[in-house]
Amino acid sequence: MTERTERSEGHEGMPGRLRMLARSGTRRHLLLAAGLLTALALPWLVYPPVAMDIATWALFAAAVDLLLGYTGLLSFGHAAFWGSAAYASGLIAVHSGLPYPVAVFGGAAVAAALAVPVGALSVRSKGIYFAMVTLAFAQMVYFVANQWRGLTGGENGLQGIPRELFGLDLSDPFVFYYTGLPIVVFGLFCLWRVVHSPFGHVLVAIRDNPARARALGYPVERYKLVAFVLSAGLSGLAGGLFAISHGFVSLQEVYWTTSGKAVMMVVLGGIGTLWGSVLGAALVVQLEDYLSTAGFDGIGIVTGTVFVLVVLLFRQGLWGAARSLPIPIVPAALRRRAWKPSFPVRTPPS
Repeated sequence: MTERTERSEGHEGMPGRLRMLARSGTRRHLLLAAGLLTALALPWLVYPPVAMDIATWALFAAAVDLLLGYTGLLSFGHAAFWGSAAYASGLIAVHSGLPYPVAVFGGAAVAAALAVPVGALSVRSKGIYFAMVTLAFAQMVYFVANQWRGLTGGENGLQGIPRELFGLDLSDPFVFYYTGLPIVVFGLFCLWRVVHSPFGHVLVAIRDNPARARALGYPVERYKLVAFVLSAGLSGLAGGLFAISHGFVSLQEVYWTTSGKAVMMVVLGGIGTLWGSVLGAALVVQLEDYLSTAGFDGIGIVTGTVFVLVVLLFRQGLWGAARSLPIPIVPAALRRRAWKPSFPVRTPPS
């Protein structure tokens, strides 16, 4: 085949590539629009405080997924960052009188600063050892919060956290939801941008084969530390907003079960899917709210049973299982399609 013929066949394949890119962009935009519409309609569908809990826990779970699903590091200590940011945001709001978004971002900064020494010591470990080291640090933060009663309130918690925002009345949880939603969307956008950046691709390479990534010249521990700090900071952003929403911070926020709950949300939705964490958070929070309002005491039994069933039946989580279904549960424009070239493919002679 001559060079001119090969060039013409290459040009004939371009429309197929363009159609594939157009379909991918359309699918992404439609999913984004559906997600935003769902977030805007959420307080109309469920009790507004529950809607705010779903949003904050979704951001927290997605931040944990950045570390677990894209870096391969299982942390049982993220409650330290969620809780420390909650206490910091509450203290800033109580003693400064600044608008509550300033307190929330201040709490996120505290969580990120705390993650630097914790991560520097933790990322040197692997597997279960990393999980145990992070759990040990979280328990240290829990001990400090419990003993420093003059600052945190100890077992009584930090109470009376205000919701100040330039004189607006945010006592109505319905109104507060729409002022706090942009913070959650900002956090989720940061996570999405990190995952789809060259930095995120390096994290996936480190997760899959750290030895090869190190051989290619990437400082593996440094990348892990940066991912750890980013995950902690965004977890703190969610924790600070959670504290302002409830007007109260308790020791439960820094207890290890909070970390386990976030990990459970990630596994339910699908590890390494990012948006699956949002689905898992919505499922867990809504299930807990339904059981508590029904007067059922064994909430942990039900959520644990659901967790076991999902792990056994849906190995890729709910989001991963929905994407791999052979039946069209969503419009054709949203389904993942394999690209086929529009030009004839030459096969070598036998």
